[in-house]
Amino acid sequence: MSSPSSSPPPPPPAHAVFFPFPVQGHVASALHLAKLLHARGGIHITFVHSERNRRRVLRSRGADALDGVPGFRFAAVPDGLPLDDGDVDAPPPGMVPLLVSIRSTVQQFKDVLDEAAAAGEPATCVVSDMDHILLAAGEMGLPTVVSWLPSACSLLASQHYQQLIDRGLVPLKDAEQLSNGHLDSTVVDWVPGMPSDMRLRDFGPFVHTTDRHDAVLTMYLFYMDCLRTMPSAIVLNTFDDLDGDVVAALSRLMPPAVYTVGPLPQLAAAHVAGSRSPVDALGASLWPEDGGCLEWLRGKPPRSVLYVNFGSIVVVTREQLVELAWGLAGSGHNFLWVIRDDQAKAKGGNPIDMLPREFAEETKGRGYVTSWCPQEALLRDEAIGAFLTHCGWNSMLDGICNGVPMLCYPLGADQQTNCRYARTEWRIGVEVDEDIRRESVARMVREVMGGERGEEMRQCAVKWKEKAAMAVAPGGTSWVNLQRLISEVFCSRKDP
Repeated sequence: MSSPSSSPPPPPPAHAVFFPFPVQGHVASALHLAKLLHARGGIHITFVHSERNRRRVLRSRGADALDGVPGFRFAAVPDGLPLDDGDVDAPPPGMVPLLVSIRSTVQQFKDVLDEAAAAGEPATCVVSDMDHILLAAGEMGLPTVVSWLPSACSLLASQHYQQLIDRGLVPLKDAEQLSNGHLDSTVVDWVPGMPSDMRLRDFGPFVHTTDRHDAVLTMYLFYMDCLRTMPSAIVLNTFDDLDGDVVAALSRLMPPAVYTVGPLPQLAAAHVAGSRSPVDALGASLWPEDGGCLEWLRGKPPRSVLYVNFGSIVVVTREQLVELAWGLAGSGHNFLWVIRDDQAKAKGGNPIDMLPREFAEETKGRGYVTSWCPQEALLRDEAIGAFLTHCGWNSMLDGICNGVPMLCYPLGADQQTNCRYARTEWRIGVEVDEDIRRESVARMVREVMGGERGEEMRQCAVKWKEKAAMAVAPGGTSWVNLQRLISEVFCSRKDP
């Protein structure tokens, strides 16, 4: 029996359970945040993968990739999708099916929380970017934090989707408005914190619909409502100098506290690796990375190579691939091109086999084609002169943090909004025509790699690189905001 003067036992450590939307960009960024909270705040972490992604991480990183370290463990739940032709390592068959199927995982996720409680380490917070997971955590009495991993500007745009509907701009009157210039000519000048010449096109594909009851738009509207009412905090993967007006507008619009703690890869590199934490070695690449591309860059002149990568989700048509290939050939520049095995709706084999045989002969010695690569390391190489990108947010930040100008070819999600900001606000990018043609690609590559416009963009990109480095340095805005996030949200809580 304890004496009256005995002090009570200390409470268990804060324990955050992460479950990001199970695609490469979201998983990688969420893991950086989890590692920062563990290394800098002593917060225990359970990081939940989809079962499909768990197998893919093991395949790409080895059998011990998910062993974890003290205070940092991994768990997995099904994603609700059938296996593709029995291939347990295949990526999910598209974004929309995954958006729908992942909603079936609520009970399995609750089981993870119950197992943690039964093991004597109950969750004290759930971190996710999926509304059904946030709702499930709320039903169990747990605080929630949103890890918003697309861009801040896309979040601000998305928070005004309902107003686009109320003002009669969405849905579109007919399918013709998708291609007759209507999206470009319709100006949306009333969103606080955004430029006064935003176009309807810049608000992205979720509102480019003729159906008021479009299932994805309806799902997204519900998600935006949840973000305004449920979480105790929203974490943004950006930094204040880059998105100050947007973040200020979000802070006025949304009751949850908003924390800018990006760029997350650079913040983690500075403050996880620097702390010699064992979590530094934890990774989440869903594809085996080809280190040979870095070797191929060795000895190439500075700024002589165009890097091409459309990310982990986008699927382009065979015609788009062929036009892009001949555009690269016609540009006369060196290039390093990532083509995922599934990207051209083809499976297996060498990615170069997806292209005309004549293309390989035409570009021999100045082109390198692979299925995946260590992008952050590659963009740091001085041989990279520009980045042809789909404008996914992780890729945009990787380019910004390495001072690399961009050719923007947005294809979905937040990418149109990101492209707009890259072109007109940050002045680091040009947009490739939606109807991609080889002559246009060749001209734009030459312009960005060696022209006056490209040099102007490069100078802007270098300035943003310097500001990003300042943000993640000790005492920088993102470093300070991370410390605030740890103390105000994760380590200042009532035990459930």
